[in-house]
Amino acid sequence: MSKKKLLLATNNKGKAREYQSLLGGIPYRLVTLADEGITTEVPETGATFEENARLKATVLAAESGLLTLADDSGLEVDALNGEPGVLSARYAGENASDADRVNFLLTKLKDVPEDKRTARFRCVIAIATPNGDVKICSGECRGIITTSPRGYNGFGYDPVFYVPEFGKTMAELSPGEKNKISHRAKAAEKAREILK
Repeated sequence: MSKKKLLLATNNKGKAREYQSLLGGIPYRLVTLADEGITTEVPETGATFEENARLKATVLAAESGLLTLADDSGLEVDALNGEPGVLSARYAGENASDADRVNFLLTKLKDVPEDKRTARFRCVIAIATPNGDVKICSGECRGIITTSPRGYNGFGYDPVFYVPEFGKTMAELSPGEKNKISHRAKAAEKAREILK
């Protein structure tokens, strides 16, 4: 008997790869929007990570008829009053690259001393059934924003997010190290318990 499908509500290949690894061993086969031929764009109009994750999960679960996992995640920098927050992906403009977003962030922090550059990555996962039942789980990882990018692994703000206990940026960690400590790993661990 083939496993039931779990729809991953993302077109981000880096994120899809991380979830394939983080959710290994659950009784579902992970499929992406592209795998299912779903082109619906769900606008992230929520004011919080939870609202956006819930919105994406419920809309896409209803459309696909599949149990759906959606997340919203981002970076919150204390010196910027929690920016970029829910705007993390659009922080430097709609079509900005990861490098553009990192440079924009570093420019905003250029006069902020190291001890005031604390930040956290936050991830909220929503798991929705086609009939609208939703379970929410979240995780966070604390760190410090560096003054210049370091490392080539990961994506997004990983090259400037320094993790003190490893003495490296997220982008300098191996995928295995990152998947032990990241905000997404912590939220996915809770999601695994729900999905078992």
